[in-house]
Amino acid sequence: MKFSKTVLAGLIVTGLMTAGVTGAISAMPAEAAAKEAPTTQGIAFFGARDLKEIPLNKVKSPNSNPFGLVYRGAITKNEAGKVNIHPVTYNLNGNLDNPAFRTEDIHGMVDIIASFPGVDPERIGALGICGGGGYTLKASQTDKRIKAVATLSMFNSGIVRRDGFLNAAKATTQQRLAEASAQRAKEAAGGETARTPGMEEMDVPEAELAKMPTLYSEGYLYCGKTHRHPNSTFKYTARSNLDLFTFDAADNMALLNQPLLMMAGSKADTLYMTEDAFKKATGTENKELFLIPGASHIQTYWVPEYVDAVLGKLVPFYQKNL
Repeated sequence: MKFSKTVLAGLIVTGLMTAGVTGAISAMPAEAAAKEAPTTQGIAFFGARDLKEIPLNKVKSPNSNPFGLVYRGAITKNEAGKVNIHPVTYNLNGNLDNPAFRTEDIHGMVDIIASFPGVDPERIGALGICGGGGYTLKASQTDKRIKAVATLSMFNSGIVRRDGFLNAAKATTQQRLAEASAQRAKEAAGGETARTPGMEEMDVPEAELAKMPTLYSEGYLYCGKTHRHPNSTFKYTARSNLDLFTFDAADNMALLNQPLLMMAGSKADTLYMTEDAFKKATGTENKELFLIPGASHIQTYWVPEYVDAVLGKLVPFYQKNL
């Protein structure tokens, strides 16, 4: 995609099944970026603590990709007029999965991206993937600086924490809230922080994987093993449920009036979340639900034909609406 002198910019928000960890990219002429010292452009960031931009030579990559990206065929360099990635680092609040923090992270990314020289603040778009998709919808409902909104395999973290995946845990909602409340009381009295198990530390036998929903079996292998970034974790604090249980990304979807593209695999067992949010997006007439034929949730991340299908929708969507 070509960018004009005042370029469009974007943020990508990702996260799978647990903490919707936020990452950001911005776009500006690469030759200009090379002259810029790492900075947050003097913008106050109100979300996670200690945010700062880091130069590429300081990125601790787990592989040969200079940005630390683990996806096959991922971007390996900034190119003038095409793409310019600005890695940032910040404190994730001790793995407290608070939806207000995640949403504020996105607002903060817009603050920072808009501050870069050459970025047109009227051409900022967002792409949210998995759990990041839910938080992107929530942030975009009120933040009209985001001019075009897209999601891929959206995962509504709050309703899954509350009701269980595919509504399988409704019977234990009150019990789990009582446990989270008791844990917060312990920590308030000086006790140790309790965190949920991280599947990256688990060794799940194939027989057990076969019994899991496709999202979790494929997610365990792809996100927990074969493509896991060493800094990623599926742990979050046990008391996070106090905040998560009241979060629903699809609440107030009528506030979202920007162009909207929601994409999901036709065979994804998470599809019901995308369909629910899309149905409730009554505030915009410029919206499309695109199903990727034959794809599961995780497969939309990496199977070449599915990735090509996603890009085939994203590129013209942003070209038209930004």
